[in-house]
Amino acid sequence: MCRHLAYTGPAEPLGALLVAPPHGLYRQSWAPRRQRHGTVNADGFGVGWYAEGDPVPARYRRAGPVWADRSFADLARVVRTTALLGAVRDATLAGADAEAAAAPFAAGRWLFSHNGAVAGWPGSLAPLVRTLPPEEVLALEARTDSAFVWALVLNRLRGGDAGPRALAGTVAEVAAAAPASRLNLLLTDGATIAATAWGDTLWYLVRPGGGTVVASEPYDDDPRWREVPDRTLLAADRTGVRLTPLKDPGADAPAPAPAEPAAAPAEQAPASARTPVPEKEPRT
Repeated sequence: MCRHLAYTGPAEPLGALLVAPPHGLYRQSWAPRRQRHGTVNADGFGVGWYAEGDPVPARYRRAGPVWADRSFADLARVVRTTALLGAVRDATLAGADAEAAAAPFAAGRWLFSHNGAVAGWPGSLAPLVRTLPPEEVLALEARTDSAFVWALVLNRLRGGDAGPRALAGTVAEVAAAAPASRLNLLLTDGATIAATAWGDTLWYLVRPGGGTVVASEPYDDDPRWREVPDRTLLAADRTGVRLTPLKDPGADAPAPAPAEPAAAPAEQAPASARTPVPEKEPRT
């Protein structure tokens, strides 16, 4: 259910991170290698990025598959950024929310994505509605589980929680209300990245020239990619990564995933934004 990626580091074209890598997010829209749920991510896509001197990110989102949007390939070739969050979507349920349901969701300096699904949605999370201000519920951007999870995260951020704490707290309350949920969350403010591994794959790469990539799966075969254990909170910046086990509300003890030290620097990812030639181009 979806693939996503966040980056913070030296300025790069969007395409160098999303399109050019041999197994980048562009290709993951039709041929993900490690996706456990669903096979094709063709129900929308989006990317948010930060321009120098402006803390509020720009967004480009569409309801259709990324491979069908030639304008995005052109945009990704020339737009450079020091931080981004991109996502391709496999919808949990059919709906009419169009691009409003496509990540990244945004508020102020924050960008957010959810890879997974809330079990029993929407009834399972009905008790959590009362934890939000009524105006926030009425202003939901889309009628999806991901949009509601974003509202829960945003409420914590506005209450003063740092990014990692906001994600950890949201995962705990959603998992308690809907235990079989998959809750891989991804959040950035342009300088830091927070993420959770909860029911699906999550990897990270610390690059040698500075910069960190956090993604649902590696975009190439660099051996320095590191997999994040399930039930783990990740906090990253341009210099390193910190992993902390998350407690499963449905278990008697915290998940056994150990914290790992920051990864050793990895080789620089290719800077070319040339669109790769797929082995088999999907139909538009």
